[in-house]
Amino acid sequence: MSDINAVDLRGFISGAMNEVFDTMISMDIELTDGGVQADVQGERIVGSVGFAGKAVGSVSIQVNDAFARSITAAMLGMELDEIEGDEDVHDVIGELSNMVGGDLKSRLCDGGLDCELSIPSIITGSDFKTEIKGWERHESLVFRHQEDGYVLKNISG
Repeated sequence: MSDINAVDLRGFISGAMNEVFDTMISMDIELTDGGVQADVQGERIVGSVGFAGKAVGSVSIQVNDAFARSITAAMLGMELDEIEGDEDVHDVIGELSNMVGGDLKSRLCDGGLDCELSIPSIITGSDFKTEIKGWERHESLVFRHQEDGYVLKNISG
């Protein structure tokens, strides 16, 4: 098991999320207060990547379908009505989780927890829940973009 407790995981996640959202899609996001709860309802998409090595775990990004489409349009330089079907949305959310995971991997490695990153996986639907069990450490963070876009970020190690 890794010594995931020795690093500033919340700071690493926040830094990775802000860096990727600002640089890749020009969206400002903010970490919400710990007392604020956001629940992604309806159709949603989860992009996940896993870590293996001295840091073992996974990181996932969960957004509702509407925000996923806004992210897709921003990343691809398109208008919302130009997005046809779900393939582009799935690709973008997978790539977003991969970029955030890559940034987080770099921060973990710099913190002495060398690891490798898996390819991203995508889950979509409306009638499911995600649970994290059996990990040494787990962090769930909620980020907000303006008033309507929420990103639930989970990492376990």
